[in-house]
Amino acid sequence: MEEGMINTTVGSVGHLFVIVSFVAAIMAAFSFYKAAVHSGLEGKRAWLQNGRTAFVIHAVAVFGIVSTLFYIIYNHLFEYHYAWSHSSTRLPVHYMVSSFWEGQEGSFLLWMFWHAILGLVIMVTNKYWEASVMAVFSSVQVFLTSMILGVVFWGSFKLGSSPFILLRDAIEAPIFLQNPDFIPEDGTGLNPLLQNYWMVIHPPTLFLGFALTVVPFAYAIAGLWQRRYREWVRPALPWALFGAAVLGLGILMGGYWAYETLNFGGYWNWDPVENAVYVPWLFLIAAIHTMISFKKSNTALKASVILVVLMFILILYSTFLTRSGILGEASVHSFTDLGLSGQLLAYLLFFTIMSVALMVYRWKELPTSSKEASTYSREFWLFIGALLLCLMGFQVIFSTSFPVINKIVELFGGVSNLAPLDAAEYSSAQLWFAAGVAILSGIGQFFWWKKMKKGELWKELITPLVITLLVTTLIIVTGDIDKLSYIVLLLAAIFTIVANGKILWNIWRANPKLSGGAITHIGVGLVLIGILFSSGYSRVVSLNNSGLLISREMSDEFNRENLLLFLNETRTMNNYEIEYKGERLEPEEGSGYIPMSKIDRIDPFRVVATEDIYYNDELLYETGEEIRVHPENVFYEVELRDAGGKVYKLYPRIQDNPQMGLAPSPSIKRDITKDLYAHVVLRMDKDEVEWSEPEEFRVSQNEIFYVNDYVSRITEIHQVKKAKGIKIGDNEIAVKARIEVQGEKDTYVAEPVFVVNLEQRRVNDIAGLIYDEIPGLGLRFAFQNIHPESDEFSIVAYTRQKDWIILKAMEKPMINILWLGTLVLMAGFTLATVRRYDEFRKMRKKGQE
Repeated sequence: MEEGMINTTVGSVGHLFVIVSFVAAIMAAFSFYKAAVHSGLEGKRAWLQNGRTAFVIHAVAVFGIVSTLFYIIYNHLFEYHYAWSHSSTRLPVHYMVSSFWEGQEGSFLLWMFWHAILGLVIMVTNKYWEASVMAVFSSVQVFLTSMILGVVFWGSFKLGSSPFILLRDAIEAPIFLQNPDFIPEDGTGLNPLLQNYWMVIHPPTLFLGFALTVVPFAYAIAGLWQRRYREWVRPALPWALFGAAVLGLGILMGGYWAYETLNFGGYWNWDPVENAVYVPWLFLIAAIHTMISFKKSNTALKASVILVVLMFILILYSTFLTRSGILGEASVHSFTDLGLSGQLLAYLLFFTIMSVALMVYRWKELPTSSKEASTYSREFWLFIGALLLCLMGFQVIFSTSFPVINKIVELFGGVSNLAPLDAAEYSSAQLWFAAGVAILSGIGQFFWWKKMKKGELWKELITPLVITLLVTTLIIVTGDIDKLSYIVLLLAAIFTIVANGKILWNIWRANPKLSGGAITHIGVGLVLIGILFSSGYSRVVSLNNSGLLISREMSDEFNRENLLLFLNETRTMNNYEIEYKGERLEPEEGSGYIPMSKIDRIDPFRVVATEDIYYNDELLYETGEEIRVHPENVFYEVELRDAGGKVYKLYPRIQDNPQMGLAPSPSIKRDITKDLYAHVVLRMDKDEVEWSEPEEFRVSQNEIFYVNDYVSRITEIHQVKKAKGIKIGDNEIAVKARIEVQGEKDTYVAEPVFVVNLEQRRVNDIAGLIYDEIPGLGLRFAFQNIHPESDEFSIVAYTRQKDWIILKAMEKPMINILWLGTLVLMAGFTLATVRRYDEFRKMRKKGQE
């Protein structure tokens, strides 16, 4: 612990920035509102300038908040609750950045940061819509800023949660009664599961996606408000496309992080937090399609307004779900409730009521097409596709909202016990929706690019259908696919790839800039095929064929689908010879792994090499070298050897996670056609291990003796001044014995110490004996006595069961098609966004926007 002067200045500066940003956001919203409704040109300009000035001040204040909070984290000012809760002195800079947004306040601040940047961009790029759009935009920012205000009114009403609150004010602890200026030496640190490079880039990407959704929403509301019912679509469309691309990329990054880090065996688990991001994205995609339809033919304007508004309201609803604490135990990674649930609900209700009221008020004035859409029109198929995407999203959000429904029913005195769906139930429903979307995205493209008449559709579709049926049949036969839903999904995915491939071929030759939609749909087809095979045909390969139960206390499935691996004993798994090689630690700097059998611990964060340590035949550390390690992570080296003798190494991990207990993470062997995905299910608990009765050996140096059938010998005896971190006194003599034990594959070393005249020092409750253990072989040695008359030494040995792990391994076929599909999807979105922005820019130059 530390006692020193608490730095309250930086927190006061940060809190001042928060207040300035909040007040400036209110001023900006009011000024832009006045500019939008003012009839006089001079007054309009004056209010517009006031709004710009206020928003710039707001943006500068937001940047100041960000800088101040990062300063607190970077300089380890643990007198502040946020720094103490989410950071530590041992974090490298890039993980300090991650700790910035680990908490609620930091993530709201990240959201505000992106909003501030986007607001500045809108002010610079679109003067025509500036007043009305920025009035809506600034109003959203007022609510977001209030979430970190941290002001208490009337003694009990709290508005927001400040990231600049002092630790002594945030928690009640006796130490603060004794010493109000107490400052902890270190923080609790960033959740180790989040210490991953994907967590450095995934949250900023996701929150940029969240921030981008407000732009089309602001244009839609401004269009209704200013009665510019048609004009808002063109400037909003590029933003909607960009938002869909970024939000989709954020979702994909989160899925990849889960695949690499978590152990549920995949990349998507239908957790409520995942669903809360997925559903608004689906509605955004649906809105994009109706907006494109309107821009081409003046149809689907009402649908576009509804979907854009719904999309943003769902973002707010998702925020309420994941941050209010209402999900309880339904989500493994929702935020802790900070008492903001009422404020979040007010945020949601304000924009919901305002938007719905404005839509109802203007509904009759919205332009509509008197001509009904023909079944053979592109508008009809775009609308059907958008409707299916909405139904797809509604199924997920309704099921995810079961905890909310339960709370509402209970509020009115009823009883509701709606149970959340499991992952399989979500997947089985979404599969059919996905197949429908894929089919429509194939058929719809033909209607989009060609005016279809009765009888012409079949002529266009015959070639893609024949190719689709041939390819699907070939895959069904060779892949042994017999489940109807999987066959339908495969057929639909291949159809959309082939159909859009044909469209792409024709478009690319004429104008490649128009190919964004076709490329995006091809990406969707590839993603669906990758999901189908990697999830639907994932199979367990760590089958226990020994005929012996691993544990009678476990289920039949557990005993059947897991392998018990003892150290250095070879088993067979899925055409591989598999062998557990031992526990490894990860150095803080550099690559490679450190065998725990070749180190002594100094403290939890430091070890010293007891012999030279190699990794991939490269010398990493020399004997006696001190190494800093990540103490929370233990890796388990597993060696695979195929029939051709090629060797692969896996390093699954178990993390002693302070927030989540023991958290396994997989290791993945990647091939072109499949991934081998393995994680440790159980490991030996060395704290509960039972040792045998001691066995004494009286031997001379280099004389062979057998411990648990292992050949052992004393190779060296010498005096030491320090042993196992214990300094030997001047009136004490410590003698160390070097015992070499020949294991199945390697030679192990134990170095027990015998201390003469130890006085009152006691180690392991036996005076004078300092044990040493060889964990990999389950052996413990004590140097018990020296017999100078016979030149012999008494060694005591204890034995236990050898180190073991229980491993589960799965094969994920064709998963690279999924990752390829995501890249194609993002490429298509990028092309479409650039094209729509170029169209908007050209129209603006002509003075039409």
